[in-house]
This record gives sequence, structure tokens and C-alpha cells, in this order.
Amino acid sequence: MRLLVAVAIFLPVCALSQDAPKDAPKKGPPMPEPKNLKLLKGMSGEQVIETMRSFRVALGVQCNYCHVQGTDFASDENPKKEIARTMLSMAREINAKFPQDGKRRVSCYTCHRGSAMPLTAPPADAAAPPK
Repeated sequence: MRLLVAVAIFLPVCALSQDAPKDAPKKGPPMPEPKNLKLLKGMSGEQVIETMRSFRVALGVQCNYCHVQGTDFASDENPKKEIARTMLSMAREINAKFPQDGKRRVSCYTCHRGSAMPLTAPPADAAAPPK
């Protein structure tokens, strides 16, 4: 069941990576193996980076929003990192309740829409009736 959820969540990442030319040279030194993965186990370093980029865009933040910048990215010192794990688990749980047709129904962007704090109600001016 977890495998199906993981596939449903990360299928778009894989699809995007297939667009890259197969013979394209890699830039820079090889990526070190990720450490302290609790929910993204089994992913390559490049897959983890792509996933982190999607989180960054969905929340409209930089890496140091969840990670302790300049030290060890594997550190759990920043409490927002554990919140991110909780949110990822929530999205996986929601997606698991839908038919397993390979489609991801919710993601971080579903609620956050580029904002670190998602809106829980429409803006006040949106509630006004049209004139």
C-alpha cells in the first residue's frame, strides 16, 4: 500500500526526468547519498532534490525554511522539518483513500499555493457579492 502511494506521489517527478536526454553529461561531482530520510527512503539523491524543489515551489520558501542552512541538511534541529514530514504523511494518507489509478489527487501545492501558511478561508474581499 505504501509503495502504491509513493508511486502515485512521485510519478510526475519520474515523468519529468524522462524528458532529459539520456546521453547528457552530468554536471559537477556525483550527488552524495541522502541521510536521515524518514519518509523518502529508497529515493536517489537526485530524486530527493527534485522532491525538495517541488516542496519549495509549493510553499514559496527557500531550503532554509525547513533545513538548518550551512550545516548538515540531514539535521532535525529545525522543527519545521518535522512539520513537513507530518504534512507529507497527511498527503499520502489522503491520496491512499482515492482509487489507485496512478493519479495523485493532492499535493503540497493543493493547499499552500505558493504560501508557507495556507489560507483557511477566502480573503475578505472575495466574500463580497459582485456588483
